Formats: sequence, structure tokens, C-alpha cells
Amino acid sequence: MASTIPDPQPGTGTARETPPPQPPSGRAGRVEAHGIDHIPDHERHGRPRQLFSVWAAANVNYLSLVTGGALILMGLTLWQALAVIVTGNLFWLLTGLLSISGPAAGAPSEVITRAMYGVRGNRVNNAVVGWLISVCYFALNLAAAATAAFALVEMAGITANTGVKIAVVMVVAALTLAIGVYGHAMIMKLYLPITLALTAAFAVVAVGVFRHTDFSYVPAEPLTGTDLWAVLAAGVTLIASAPLSYTTSADFSRYLPRTTPARSVVGWTFLGGFLPGAAVCSLGALAATVVDMTDPQAGLRQLLPDWFGPLLLLALVLGTIAINALTAYSAGFALQAVGIRIRRSLSVLADGTAAVALTLYGLLASDFLDTVSNVLQLTVVLLGPALAVYATDIVLRRNRYDGPALMDETPGGPFWYTAGVNPAGALALAGGVTVSALCVNTLYTGPIARALGGVDLALPAGLVTAALLYTLLTRGKFRAPTA
Repeated sequence: MASTIPDPQPGTGTARETPPPQPPSGRAGRVEAHGIDHIPDHERHGRPRQLFSVWAAANVNYLSLVTGGALILMGLTLWQALAVIVTGNLFWLLTGLLSISGPAAGAPSEVITRAMYGVRGNRVNNAVVGWLISVCYFALNLAAAATAAFALVEMAGITANTGVKIAVVMVVAALTLAIGVYGHAMIMKLYLPITLALTAAFAVVAVGVFRHTDFSYVPAEPLTGTDLWAVLAAGVTLIASAPLSYTTSADFSRYLPRTTPARSVVGWTFLGGFLPGAAVCSLGALAATVVDMTDPQAGLRQLLPDWFGPLLLLALVLGTIAINALTAYSAGFALQAVGIRIRRSLSVLADGTAAVALTLYGLLASDFLDTVSNVLQLTVVLLGPALAVYATDIVLRRNRYDGPALMDETPGGPFWYTAGVNPAGALALAGGVTVSALCVNTLYTGPIARALGGVDLALPAGLVTAALLYTLLTRGKFRAPTA
């Protein structure tokens, strides 16, 4: 059965034999008991519109400002950058599609993907696409929050030396992990007020940025021909890396009743990701037309009133904590789904420890902006095909998932396939990743990208290849266990 140990609840033991009057998982003040196990119907609650604030709070963040400003630094005109931002954020539709599997299965994405890869194959998938990439994103976002916190410390008259920086990283990580440890109910309770607070803060930022923006901005040497297409493709990949990183979106929808309309789940998830994602990235691009966004904090403060400086930094820290809490939460599931018998709360803490170590390296031993750009573009090689296989399975299976059956890890179970591996999913993912790697142009240049003059088609190539392979390999023999 599922490799998870429920967290104990005060006065209840580790399990409940009868439906409780109020589900423990629905109380924000208690550590969530469920891990990757199935959520029974009597504990399903909530409405799909709650998903909006979850994704909105996670997308009003520092990293979005960085990536938006990076598009101008890459040589695009303002209107080219805005077109790239809208295009890249449209990938939130796929995140919304993946979300509908949560209510259907009553399980997190890390378990649902057993249907695509088999019990053993899914452990490998979760170790790499789930846990490793989640920890990398955790580290990148933690580094982003820490840089804003360092500036806040300096404003308070404290020198941000190495010791202070380490302490700041630890404090921000502790706040982030606290949300992840308490889990789903805490996220649902906190993220609406966080969304409102961040919206108010970034409304002030928007006023300051709009007043100074050069709406006719064109770089001194505009890009043309192959160079332009190469940067446009890289820019879309950079922006799309945010929605693509949430191949785990069912983690946050799995408590919704199984009868929840799929259209509502897709819609609220999409709007919660697209609207703030596009808006905050656009602010970064608009600001980059008049200030140097290689240091976004310093650049933005030139456009804003002095009194707002500390509030901006606090908002940047808060927004990054919000996105990282979701990442830590899902990374905890990934560690359990690998097959390690550990409580969800402890797995979140283990993920945080690894991320803090990576963060300290990223801040103290490397260039942060280059690291962000390279890592986000490179992870698409894995995330694009993984998302394509997942989305294709939902469509082919018509979103019919048997949650209890997905918990069965025995050789006789319906998702054992061949020696614990589903060849269709494994081959489709491997094929998509291979083609994507041949097309990438970031830390290295693949042969196809080189032949195209540096145009990076890793994202569309990986998505299309994985989806087509999975469709062909499952044609005529697709079996969809139903509840």
C-alpha cells in the first residue's frame, strides 16, 4: 500500500475508524495528517474558487519580477517582451488541466502518475521530476526571498555579512516550512489574505512603474532575424517554466469533492496563475525600460516613494514564502512517493534542509541572475515532457482515476504493469526528454538548436513528442480503471 505514515493528531492516535464531525485536515491549526494516502469522501470539502488565491499568492513574487525584467535585458523591445509574457503564462491552462485529476482521484499528483509510469517507474519519476526539481526551485525562490531580506536588514542598520546572511536564510526557510508542515488547510486559510496584501503592495508598485515607463522603448541595437527568434523562444521558455513547474497541481485540489466541475477547477487555477503571473512579469519588463533590472530591488526603489522601500521588500519576501511553501509541500509528497516511509511533515523538513544548502551555495558562491535563467530554462527539458504525458493521460483516460486502486503497490495491483513499469509512459517521457535535449540552448547547445542558429525549441518539441508517443503507445490497449 502507500508508503506513508500519517501524522498523529492530539488525542486521536494515528487513524480514525469513523468519520469525524470536522475533518482534521480541514483545520488550519493542526498538522495535516494525510500524506500521499487517499482522501476519503467524508473529508472532501471546499470550493474550486479557493484555488484562485492559492495560485495568485504564489505568483506575486520576486522571481516573476526578475524574469520579466530579464526579457528586456535579453534585447527585446517592450511590446515583444509583453507578448512573450502573455504567451508563456498561457501554459497555466495545462496546470489547470492537471488539477482536475485531484478531485477525481482524491490523491496527490505524485501518486496519480503511477497510472502513467507504473509503481516502480513512478518512484524514479518522483525522484527526479518530483523531488530533485522541486528542491531546486525551492532553493531558487529561497535565494530570491533572501536577497530582498538582506536589503531589509541593511535598511535596519545591520551589515549583511556572511553570518547574517546565513541567519536570514534560516529564518525565511523556517517560516516557509512552517506553512508546508501544517499543510493543506493552513495554505487554504492563509493564501487569501496573503493575496490581498500582495495585491495592495504591487498596486503601489504598478502606479510608480507606469508613471515612468518608456512605452516606446526599443534597445539601441534591436534584434532581427534568427537572433530575434532565438531570444523570443528562450523568453517563452523562461516565462513558461513557472506554470510548467507545477506538474503537482492536483496536490492542492485533491480535497475538493469528486463531483466538483472540472471546468471550474481548470478556470480558477488558470486565472490564479495567469493574471498575477502576467501582471508581475509585465511590471518587471516595464520597469526595465527605465532602470537597470539586473538588481531589481535597487531599480524599483528608484521609481517608488522612499517610504515604500521597506514595504516593497517585505512584500517580495512574503510572496516568495507563499510560492515556496507550495513547493515544499509537494516536495514532501515526492519524497514519500519515492518509497521512503516517512511522515509528510518530516519529509517537508528534509526537503527544506536540502534546499537551504543549495540556497547558501547559490547566494555565496555563484551569480544569482545567471543561475536563475539557466536553471529555469534547463528544467523545461524534463518538465515539458512530464507535463505532456500527464495531461495526455488525463485526456485519454477522461479523468477517470480510481483513488484506492492507485494506493495498491503490490505486484498484483492494476498499476504494476510490467515489473512495476508502464512501458508507454517511460518511453514517452524518455523520448520527449531526448528530443527536448537535442533542441535546448542554455547551459549547452543541442545539435538541433545549433543547426537552427541557436533557436531553442526544447519546450514545444518536448511537449509534442511526449504527447504523441504516449498516445501512440497506448492506442488500442488503454485501460482506465474507474471508481
